[in-house]
Amino acid sequence: MWAVYALLSALFAALTTILAKVGISGVNSHLATAIRTAVVLIMAWGMVFLANGQKGLSAISNKSWLFLILSGLATGASWLCYFKALQIGDVSKVAPIDKSSIVLTLILAFIFLHEGFTAKTLLGALLITAGTLLMAL
Repeated sequence: MWAVYALLSALFAALTTILAKVGISGVNSHLATAIRTAVVLIMAWGMVFLANGQKGLSAISNKSWLFLILSGLATGASWLCYFKALQIGDVSKVAPIDKSSIVLTLILAFIFLHEGFTAKTLLGALLITAGTLLMAL
């Protein structure tokens, strides 16, 4: 089932890019990011209440709070940079570079989470990097 959600995530991410590129025309990129973030915030909290997940708030540890907040700050920085890049660049160049985060994520997961890094993973990362460079240049 995780694969279905991952494919849907990829589909929605692709739609996000196209819709954002059209929507950002003539709009300050930071303002556009704030509007998008407000919509995401409303949607996320709507899902929490729809699924009755708000009861878990008190059970979140301080460590989890810290890392969720840091993750949120990283997401915000990513979105601000992404919207600015979309505003001034072509989607066909911005999107592949943005998706190179896959390679960075694999490296960081190896270093900080001690996840395995197999020959298959290395080959995939090299191919993603080569594809990114090919599309971005």
